[in-house]
Amino acid sequence: MTRGWLGVVSAAHVRRGIELGIAQINHGKRVPLARMHAGDTLIYYSPTVQRGDRTPYRHFTAIGTLPDDEIWQADEVSFRPFRRRIDYLPGTPAPLDELRTRLHLTQEPNWGYQLRYGLIPLDAYDMQVIREAMQA
Repeated sequence: MTRGWLGVVSAAHVRRGIELGIAQINHGKRVPLARMHAGDTLIYYSPTVQRGDRTPYRHFTAIGTLPDDEIWQADEVSFRPFRRRIDYLPGTPAPLDELRTRLHLTQEPNWGYQLRYGLIPLDAYDMQVIREAMQA
């Protein structure tokens, strides 16, 4: 059974991931990547453009499907993040504000608190709403 996931990553890091064809979560930690399986859908939400920015961005920035279960560790000199391959779908960033009232994810008070975990499950309805908005 395939699942949906929401990864929280800055837009700049998402763009780099798209260029490389990789998924990376929580600054390269292995455990979040291992929660996902081949066939799962990963949607990135970017609260900011650059990590550490104080100006909010709040867009869904990429969507893709994981083709396999392979996780590897990259070597970028002083940084050794874990990564997975991902097949990104074409799309454009979709602002959270335009989807907020329609998403199950945002219906609870303090819904944003869960985003601090970096990777959270996303139900099929929310995946479809976000996918349609990004591919419109």
